Amino acid sequence: MSLDPQIETLLEQVAAKGGPAPETLTVAENRAFGRAFGALAGTPVPVADVQDTTAVADGRGIPVRIYRPFTEPDAGPLPVTLFFHGGGWVFGDLDTQDNIARTVTSRSGTIVVSVDYRLAPEHRFPAAVDDAYAALTWVAGNAPGFGGDGGRIAVFGESAGGNLAAVLAQDSLRRGGPRITLQVLAYPAVDRFDDSPSMYENMTGPVLSRSYLEWFWGAYLSTPDQGADPRVSPARCDEPAGLAPAVIATAENDPLRDQGDHYARKLADAGVPVQHLQVEGAVHGFLSFTGSVQLSRDVLNQLSDAVATAFN
Repeated sequence: MSLDPQIETLLEQVAAKGGPAPETLTVAENRAFGRAFGALAGTPVPVADVQDTTAVADGRGIPVRIYRPFTEPDAGPLPVTLFFHGGGWVFGDLDTQDNIARTVTSRSGTIVVSVDYRLAPEHRFPAAVDDAYAALTWVAGNAPGFGGDGGRIAVFGESAGGNLAAVLAQDSLRRGGPRITLQVLAYPAVDRFDDSPSMYENMTGPVLSRSYLEWFWGAYLSTPDQGADPRVSPARCDEPAGLAPAVIATAENDPLRDQGDHYARKLADAGVPVQHLQVEGAVHGFLSFTGSVQLSRDVLNQLSDAVATAFN
């Protein structure tokens, strides 16, 4: 398997700076690494307005950032995309994937609400899942206050955020919660116990190695058996029929590739409309490389356009 030439160049530049394996670092050191990773996104995409606020739901406050696209003055209430950043449930915040949220806002014409869910290991499973559902109910009930339509909601997540978006689509359907129009899952973690070929082909990375993935799981879960819970491993749900249509992007050089592929097939077999993007030459986390990688920009634009299409 080969790397996209621009991704290969970028990874060589990052590797040249040296440093120990990330799974040997402390939580604080990994969070600093995650913030530095966000700088690879390049110049921020302009949007009409950005507002930090707090979503108050289920008796707690969850920090969120609301992005509004440029629209005509009489555009009326806009659909809302609920966005969940990556970072292995351990790092990431409203800044690290800021440009992904900006691009989705600009290209899709939806209001994006980025969620600063609680992180492990201080807040292990199910804290992030609980925050995701609370944020969804807050958007559904409060969207008119920021110009949104609480009846038209998409969820979009990458990596660990893709896990949360997939879980949220299942959780809301199971609990009779707000209706989700579309779920966009970028290289999601969907099966804790995946042992498929891509876990061996890409065992040493790049970006995400199998040992680094184990480090994340160890921080997120309190006990090994939690991995069988569909709120941890959404690919292990019993019956996915009735879920929101899905757009799933997987990266060729990613240990998570095969579990994403499997989940796409499982949804399709259950009658869920699925658009599956198998991105050749890509690595885990590549949507953060928009500053220098054309493939990253192209795929992020394609995912954003899928959101726009879902509401047209």
